[in-house]
Amino acid sequence: MGLRTKFNLAILAAFIIGFCTIGLVLKRSFEDSAREEALQNARVMMSEANAVRHYTNNTIVPLIGVERDGKFLPASVPAFAAQTTFRTLRTEYPDYFYKEAALNPTNPTDLAEKWEADLINTFRQMPFQTELVTERETMAGPALSLARPIAITDAACLVCHSQPSAAPKSMIADYGAEHGFGWRLNEVIGAQIITLPLARTIAKAHQALILFLAILTGVFLLMTGILNVLLHYLVIKPVISMSKLANEVSHGDMDAPDFAVSGRDEIASLSGSFNRMRRSLASAIQLLDHDEDSKPAR
Repeated sequence: MGLRTKFNLAILAAFIIGFCTIGLVLKRSFEDSAREEALQNARVMMSEANAVRHYTNNTIVPLIGVERDGKFLPASVPAFAAQTTFRTLRTEYPDYFYKEAALNPTNPTDLAEKWEADLINTFRQMPFQTELVTERETMAGPALSLARPIAITDAACLVCHSQPSAAPKSMIADYGAEHGFGWRLNEVIGAQIITLPLARTIAKAHQALILFLAILTGVFLLMTGILNVLLHYLVIKPVISMSKLANEVSHGDMDAPDFAVSGRDEIASLSGSFNRMRRSLASAIQLLDHDEDSKPAR
């Protein structure tokens, strides 16, 4: 096996080990960055939903109240306003979801699914937990969910949700008296949940990873080519020439020219040593021949 082959095999082995290691490390790093980006988007959307809730509760309700002409006004409910606004957003981003899920909602459409109920119960069991981030598989692929607890911190909310007898009759007429009552102050009754698709974000991370690895492979091939050229002209070619000269000297050709390599590197140093050795060998042979010629004949 030649020196060039050994060199290339060593470089290839180092590249494969480094390529696999870097690929695994960067894959995780890129995916984590993609998830963090999705989480930041979810937090922005949650802030938007809370802004709608705040505006509805502090501006709309004082203006229009909760009922008019004997009819209940859903627009006066912060949760209804936030979810309706988000449904408008979904016409442009259909894979994004916002829901204010509750265990005992007034509106049956807000009833928590099993996985949503698990989040709500976690908030109930851990009162100091202000946020939960989960991932789950959906029909559209992996999805990230950001959840925050909904707790009754304003006693005014209990007017509509303590007992059916205290609630507006128009609300009872629209939603019935079976659900959305019995809430207590400071109780976690539900959760705000933003759900985002991860498949597209992860796919972009994988594309970035592939591009990076392709560039890395290109740089490796370029460097290997440059190193092979340098290896050929700086090492292999001088060594082959030196080997050819040594072979001629070994067959008694003392008239072969010196091996000349300019520079101060190891090959130049080796060539200098080789030339000195050849000259010493030629001198020794000449001395032996002279001694043989000077001996008297018998």
